[in-house]
Parts: sequence; C-alpha cells; structure tokens
Amino acid sequence: MSVSSLYIAQIKQKYGIIERENYNKPKSENARQPQCPPEKEAAITETMKFFGMI
Repeated sequence: MSVSSLYIAQIKQKYGIIERENYNKPKSENARQPQCPPEKEAAITETMKFFGMI
C-alpha cells in the first residue's frame, strides 16, 4: 500500500500530534487538499498504534 505523507500529516493532526511548520505552504488560505480515504486512514491509525504514537 502506498500512503502519501499528506495523509499521514492529516491523521497526525486529527490525533493532536504536533507537526513542525511546513516550508511549502499554499499561497491562498482556501487551497483544496485531497482528503485521506477511510481505508488508508484505518491503516495509518493501526500503524501509529503499533508504534505507540497514539
């Protein structure tokens, strides 16, 4: 399974894991980002629990 770092960052934000400031932020505030699909969200969450991050 291939998982984007964007999806991982979205799950981290959901669980309150603090991220550092991103250097390549969008210029506009309302830029659209693809949302993490439910099956990948479940896999990322399971992996984070395995490694004790959440």
